[in-house]
Amino acid sequence: MRARRYGRGAALPTLLAAGLLLTACGTGEGGDADPEAAAEATVTDPLVTTYDGGLYVLDGRTLDVVEDIELEGFNRINPAGDDRHVFVSTSEGFRLLDAAAAETTDVLFEADAPGHVVRHAGRTVLFADGTGEVTAFDTDALGAGHPEDVEVYTTEEAHHGVAVELEDGGLLVTLGNEEERVGAIVLDADREEIARSEDCPGVHGESAARGGVVAIGCEDGALIYRDGAFTKVEAPDDYGRIGNQAGSDHSAVILGDYKTDPDAELERPERVALIDTESAELSLVDLPSSYTFRSLGRGPEGEALVLGTDGALHVIDPEKGEITESVELIDPWEEPLEWQEPRPALFVRGDTAYVSDPATRAIHAVDLPTGEVTASVTLDEEPNELSGVAP
Repeated sequence: MRARRYGRGAALPTLLAAGLLLTACGTGEGGDADPEAAAEATVTDPLVTTYDGGLYVLDGRTLDVVEDIELEGFNRINPAGDDRHVFVSTSEGFRLLDAAAAETTDVLFEADAPGHVVRHAGRTVLFADGTGEVTAFDTDALGAGHPEDVEVYTTEEAHHGVAVELEDGGLLVTLGNEEERVGAIVLDADREEIARSEDCPGVHGESAARGGVVAIGCEDGALIYRDGAFTKVEAPDDYGRIGNQAGSDHSAVILGDYKTDPDAELERPERVALIDTESAELSLVDLPSSYTFRSLGRGPEGEALVLGTDGALHVIDPEKGEITESVELIDPWEEPLEWQEPRPALFVRGDTAYVSDPATRAIHAVDLPTGEVTASVTLDEEPNELSGVAP
């Protein structure tokens, strides 16, 4: 394996070829699965959801449960960027799941506090919060089992951060430490700094818009990076936190959450932010209910989607800033105080929006052009995080 190292010289995350730590077992009500057949079969547009003690792999069209995989602890999932893999963030690091084969692999990127997984411009980037290690590789290389060419950059100080590899080979990476996060820098293909902004307190999350423009959230708005420079987009409130975003290649507007109370134990916002990356303007849209950090998505034409606590999927025209449709899907619900606790989640892929409902242990598939529910499944366990192979 060839590796390029940049930054403060920490060790390269190891790709382990050890025995599997995840064990397959029985299935939920969505369908029966023969473990040997599952290993040979290819799951159609696989969907993955976690639960307390494991995760389910489902067929993305029928929602049949193809495999139930035991995995202790609180685990997170993210698309790896291709059409068959998902990364599972475990206590050891980023474990690669072959969702299309409904089986785990022996590929593990060791990481202390594995955090964000970002897919952009054909590259997948992993961020380890505990060390500040940024690991990047060609997304397509995952099809061979593990990447042959891995680049590692290490931030000056460890923090809960995020990194994005840009279309020109540059790297956008956040700035911060355990006490505070202040902004971001951009490094060129040789990892020399070319742009910096420390005008983004509490920086969190990222998303890309049409034209490869990247935005990151701040506690007072957002930062946009385009054409080699950062632009600050100010929030209309002194404290206007954008911590989670959803972008689209079909739109110049990025959808973000929006909170205004820095002292709240748990703020349940009823407005979302629309960040226009071309005009560098931010507007707010009032919703009929609150929502959570797992409620944001984008439709096939760039429409902004928000899953509300009223049980409806709200469709917003990002150019007009107006709700154009609301599709009632599940019963009203309330966000739990602890962010790790299950709550309804939204995952969008192409024309389909997937919505989980822990209260009924259900997952629903919604055809976005028609608003019709095309499939549903009831699981044995409460679904928590919801994801799948990349759109």
